[in-house]
Amino acid sequence: MASLGTLLVFVAAVVVEMVAVALAPMSAAAMPNPVTVYVTNYGSGANSSTVTPISAATNTPSNPIPVGTGPTGVAVTPDGATAYIANSVSGTVTPITVATNAPGSPIDVGTSPHGIAITPDGKTAYLTNTDNGTVRPITLATNTPGSPIPVGTEPSLIAITPDGKTAYVTNTVSGTVTPIDVTTDTPGNPIPAGTNPVGIAIAPDGKTAYVTNFVGGGSGTGTVTPIDITTNTAGTPIPVGQLPLGIAITPDGKTAYVTNDISSTVTPLDLTTKNLGNPIFVGDSPQAVVITPDGMTAYVTNWGSATVTPIDVATNTPGSPILVGNHPVGIAIAAATSTVPNPVSTSTQFNVAPTSPAAAGTTETLTATITPAGAAGSVQFTEATHLIGFTTPIGSPVTVTNGSASMTTTLPPGTHTLTAVFTPTDPTASDSSTSDPLTYVVNAPTQTPSPAPPIPPVFGGLPPGFFQQLITWLLGKLQLPFPTG
Repeated sequence: MASLGTLLVFVAAVVVEMVAVALAPMSAAAMPNPVTVYVTNYGSGANSSTVTPISAATNTPSNPIPVGTGPTGVAVTPDGATAYIANSVSGTVTPITVATNAPGSPIDVGTSPHGIAITPDGKTAYLTNTDNGTVRPITLATNTPGSPIPVGTEPSLIAITPDGKTAYVTNTVSGTVTPIDVTTDTPGNPIPAGTNPVGIAIAPDGKTAYVTNFVGGGSGTGTVTPIDITTNTAGTPIPVGQLPLGIAITPDGKTAYVTNDISSTVTPLDLTTKNLGNPIFVGDSPQAVVITPDGMTAYVTNWGSATVTPIDVATNTPGSPILVGNHPVGIAIAAATSTVPNPVSTSTQFNVAPTSPAAAGTTETLTATITPAGAAGSVQFTEATHLIGFTTPIGSPVTVTNGSASMTTTLPPGTHTLTAVFTPTDPTASDSSTSDPLTYVVNAPTQTPSPAPPIPPVFGGLPPGFFQQLITWLLGKLQLPFPTG
């Protein structure tokens, strides 16, 4: 068990900078695979100043990742792509690419960085600087630190509301929590939050923050103080174990898990009734706790045991400890919070110009309009055949530009049944669609009268009226009248 001398002060104000708040609130949907638990190893000796990745599927640790000196806090971007490690001794933050577990270039952030949290939109990380009483924002697109924001004395941990509007910072020596307007990076009025506040977690509904108070020397029972986020007022403290430090809330918002350093236990706290469950015995000097997105498992770092203890949330039963590095402190989970989106539905409208019916030989313009206009793909114009269900293509596929595709053709005389078929470039981004059939008529060519045959050359030169006189003579011989009309 950890001593109550230097270690107590150090753990309370510095080492436990990462609790469950490093994990942005997630829905209780099925946990994506793979899920990786990242643990910071602060201490000296084997695997010190490293981060140990643990597979949540098998609870198996991988090779430690070298980072800066004295890593404490860890937070993962909401897309699960990058873990950011606060190195309290180096004064840096190390980004780790989750896909490869490769550390990137350290970001210089100044004095004693410890707690870290990332906004739900993944754009900004907020970092506590314990020694100078500030919080520093980091723009994650460029990994550029911004101007320090003054808060209380010895800021420890930080949590951000699910709507991304406010960051809440525990000030261990001041006994307060400072709200920060994330839009303007402006600190608000400090909120009295009990004796020695350290850990903080915000309920998934965004209505209440819960703060651990390790209460001075830590020999007595510590508490958890609820803070009404709407009014920024503290409620009645709830007694838990000895020297409570870390806290995490299940995705359904029903239960908080609190680590008790001196007790070497984790206390389940029913947030509806405020009743405590039976203490769960874990390793020596438990520090931080985090819960998987599916709400099934809590993971606890044990400073004195160099282990991480998994807890079955359904039964509150601890599992076999997982060996990590020396003095594990912070913990966070890398898991994508969103699944692959469903393809966007599209519709295809089709028209032909000029309008039907058209004269034979007319050049027709076939046009398809795709909704939404941003859907990328091509359109194939087709004509129905005499065989039911079969079509023939008209020309080659036409690329959709700004929601439209068109081509020209000359249709033969007759009645045509035409359609336009949209095929997306990326089927995971948008659906295909087919227009309603369009009937289009092309008229047959107009027939012109045939000219009278020319008079044979043999009759040329006969006097005018010769044939009329001849017919009259013949009819007279036959005693028939001359035809009229």
